[in-house]
Amino acid sequence: MTEPDDLQLLRAIRQGDAKAFQSLYRRHRSGLYGFALLHSGAPEVAADVVQDVFMGLLNDSYAFDPLKGMLANFLYGVTRNLVLRHARQNERWVQPEDDEDGDDALAPADEDAEPLARLLDAEALEHLRRALARLSPLLRDVLILFELHELSYQEIAAICQLEIGTVRSRLSRGRAALSTALAPYRRIGLHIA
Repeated sequence: MTEPDDLQLLRAIRQGDAKAFQSLYRRHRSGLYGFALLHSGAPEVAADVVQDVFMGLLNDSYAFDPLKGMLANFLYGVTRNLVLRHARQNERWVQPEDDEDGDDALAPADEDAEPLARLLDAEALEHLRRALARLSPLLRDVLILFELHELSYQEIAAICQLEIGTVRSRLSRGRAALSTALAPYRRIGLHIA
């Protein structure tokens, strides 16, 4: 038996199917949380945003049109808009904190590594988080969606409501800014992507 696609789940949700909502939530929660966390730098903001995204989907307060694109891209766009709204309301960006519930968007890849290697990986990831947090939100969006969520230029353009040329430009500028921010750590021998 094949898994229902997002649109099938959304139709079932509209008919009151709680299991369909749980399936859709499980399918997209982690990616949306990771995006919101890397964008905002705050686990509590990311959790609130993801909750708002799914509550809005549940009560149909967001006007998703399947003719305009995929539901996943729509959800990333809503997440982005909510994170940006939160930032405007608070007029500042917070530095990333440790994610105490273990649902980290950037986790060390090798849990079987030696303790020193794990420590160095964790330190490198913390520097990467901080460097991402210092980027302009406009550059951060594109960089996170392309590099970490592996979305295409077209998908990012739809999510961020940009032209593809603007996506490419922001990705290039974001990579350059991130490279500059991480340069001191490469000189001391930390391996950062």
